[in-house]
Amino acid sequence: MPSLSRRQLLATGAAVLASHALARAHNGTVHVAIEKLAFLPADIKVKAGETIEWTNRDPFSHTATVKGGWDILIPPGKTITHVATADDSVAYYCRFHPNMKGTITIIA
Repeated sequence: MPSLSRRQLLATGAAVLASHALARAHNGTVHVAIEKLAFLPADIKVKAGETIEWTNRDPFSHTATVKGGWDILIPPGKTITHVATADDSVAYYCRFHPNMKGTITIIA
């Protein structure tokens, strides 16, 4: 069995990690972790009617805020959900930490 070079091994590991970030749960829920002042993954694609679930792993509150739209408070250690609508192709941010940004793209 041929062995992988270091470059091949790193590329394979990166591909596995990237595919994990894009993975969708079988139950129609897209999971977003909040860790170290970041939405992970920051950019998600969902279908209208699917649930977005944010889990705050930081020790302080965050929000998922759409300017001129919705504002969801996510306390530390809690999980909050939002059912995506056809109008939810949006950029969002944390009102408390404006450098935390993400996007939601609605797909068919």
